[in-house]
Amino acid sequence: MLAGRAYESEHCPAVWKAWVDGRVYVPLEAPATTIVKAKAQQLPSDPVGQAILAAIRDHFQGREHEFEPIAVELWRLVAPATGRCDVTRPSRDGGRDAVGQYMIGPESDRIALDFALEAKCYSADTSVGVRDVARLISRIRHREFGVFVTTSHFATQAYSEVRVDGHPIVMICGQDIVDALKAHGYTDVARVRAWLGRLSTDAPR
Repeated sequence: MLAGRAYESEHCPAVWKAWVDGRVYVPLEAPATTIVKAKAQQLPSDPVGQAILAAIRDHFQGREHEFEPIAVELWRLVAPATGRCDVTRPSRDGGRDAVGQYMIGPESDRIALDFALEAKCYSADTSVGVRDVARLISRIRHREFGVFVTTSHFATQAYSEVRVDGHPIVMICGQDIVDALKAHGYTDVARVRAWLGRLSTDAPR
């Protein structure tokens, strides 16, 4: 290179040679870090998954607020390190359906991260919109994160705003619910209904 023969050097970058030979360049591109799932990715396409979500919605038809403690249990399936989690009173929830703690660190010295949870038992045709998500975001305090659980899907704009703006919100959609249930052995409607029945029986009155 010092002799002026950089092109012939074994250390000459291939991209530079391509530029010298034909004025061709390949721009550097950073990998995408923002994930915004489409509606089709958020809802199950298989009949079993669709039937499982339908069974959950039917179970709470007309009393959708009772889905809130079930949303907490679904979150526990996804995040087993969840510690204490209390469902708030429907009339005085302060914009949060539940508040709890997520435990991290070794067993001998764990610390708790506080979170607020919002739950929506929506049909597949009803998306969680910007207003729904903004309500949760506005209730998250310093050093807290949010969890949003829905039997439906998040609208593209709502999903995008959360991810682009970097809000610490875990977004659990219908497909995530089905995946979590199946991973814990609730692989069909009968098992899911039995699970819902047990939780409803154990729930405090």
